[in-house]
Amino acid sequence: MCAALVACSPPEAPNPISPRSPTSVPPPAVEVSTLLGDLDHPWDLAVAPDGAVLTGERSGRFVVRRPDGSTGELAADLADLHVLRETGLMGLTLSRDFPDDRTVYTCQGHRGADRRDVRVVSWTVDPGWTTLTRGADVLTGLPVSDDGRHSGCRLLLHPDGALYIGTGDSKSATVPQDPTSLGGKVLRINLDGSPAAGNPDPVSPVYTLGHRNVQGLALQPGTGRVYSIEQGTHLDDEVNLLHPGGNYGWRPDRSGSGYDEDVPMTDPERVPGALAAVWSSGYPTIATPGGTFLDGPAWGDWSGALVVTSQQGEKLVLLRLSEDGRTVTDETALLDGQFGRLRTALLAPDGALLVTTDNGSDDRILRITPAT
Repeated sequence: MCAALVACSPPEAPNPISPRSPTSVPPPAVEVSTLLGDLDHPWDLAVAPDGAVLTGERSGRFVVRRPDGSTGELAADLADLHVLRETGLMGLTLSRDFPDDRTVYTCQGHRGADRRDVRVVSWTVDPGWTTLTRGADVLTGLPVSDDGRHSGCRLLLHPDGALYIGTGDSKSATVPQDPTSLGGKVLRINLDGSPAAGNPDPVSPVYTLGHRNVQGLALQPGTGRVYSIEQGTHLDDEVNLLHPGGNYGWRPDRSGSGYDEDVPMTDPERVPGALAAVWSSGYPTIATPGGTFLDGPAWGDWSGALVVTSQQGEKLVLLRLSEDGRTVTDETALLDGQFGRLRTALLAPDGALLVTTDNGSDDRILRITPAT
């Protein structure tokens, strides 16, 4: 195990993406319905064991579809929420012991008397899904830019008990390669905020570095592999297979005088040992903020594929991965141009794919199922 991130020997890099070619497998035929509507930039969502679907709007509102089909806003104290451009109420997830502890975790902008940051917060929701009660701050100090860009902040609870947190680089030239900063990273912590066992540096929450803006995290069923979905500049949104201590090569300090977004997303010349992406969008970028894996026989040949959402491309990208998870063997698209900008994808317990739109007007949670 590495004593510190800067001293880590990078793990073996994934192979470059296979050349783009038309898929040999047709995309799945699907049926789409609206599960919840009348929303404004819903960032993330979660499905509770009782069937309730919870989402949070970036501007600061929790909305639920209850098990009986009724919908409504949940009361919650968001008085300190910092909302600016890409920053606000962002990632959310439910405790793995949710039926017992009713705990919800969010990642959100924070505005204090003397500082602004992004932090992970715990909440407790009542059995009737009417009120969220604020709990402890789990992790604080994630950097935020003056103009609200690149806040990232996706949450993923892993079966190993650790909470993974994808973060943005806060539009700072030095943050992604700084092992002491929490920005431009994937963090891995216990639910009390302490670094999780097995981190590269046992006293640091930093799990990987060299990221631009990690807005998506996806767990591959059956393998425990975690993939980050990362927003690119004008070139190369990325999907990255996470390795402990891995450096993914974003270093926007080339000019020495500011934030240089013309550098490559993965720059092995200036970041020796930088790990190659499993998939990249090429030019132009399509803005990829989320992803999840399809699972179940109803999805046919595309069961096991990674679904990547797109805002600018206004579609879902389906990626079939090689057995070792390092390359893409097939690629296709769904919902191309049908519902506008798409942010978050989540596979529900019943096998349906839930997707949030991100248009800012009459946004929805879509329910997508294989056609019968």
